[in-house]
Amino acid sequence: MGKDNLTGKVLLDTVVDACVEAKGIDIKALDVKETFGLCDYFVIVSGRSDRQVQGICNKIIKALADHQQKPYSVEGVDKGHWALVDCGDVIVHAFYEPIREQYDLESLWNRAKEVKLNIKENSELNQVNQ
Repeated sequence: MGKDNLTGKVLLDTVVDACVEAKGIDIKALDVKETFGLCDYFVIVSGRSDRQVQGICNKIIKALADHQQKPYSVEGVDKGHWALVDCGDVIVHAFYEPIREQYDLESLWNRAKEVKLNIKENSELNQVNQ
């Protein structure tokens, strides 16, 4: 970790901005502080292809690097179906769209509150549920 450590809501905003830049779709953030002891937020985002999922993850990793940070763990990016990027206070689940529907994490974590996101870019590709 570097001197510019991102945590909490600032880290969440940084990750969401990276998802938007990578044209991620249906971006959702769940506040899991009360239900999951390992992080504060889950970000769930979809891509229209495995390559787009890989691009979303790479954009998040670059955004962290811009703040002299590295993810704690990255899993599944090589296949691009369900990738996980552990950023510390924020864990990102990036899905290829049909895989996201299959696992339906939002329903599994239905006790977590959805965080209202301030998406900086409006795009037809960004179908943001707020």
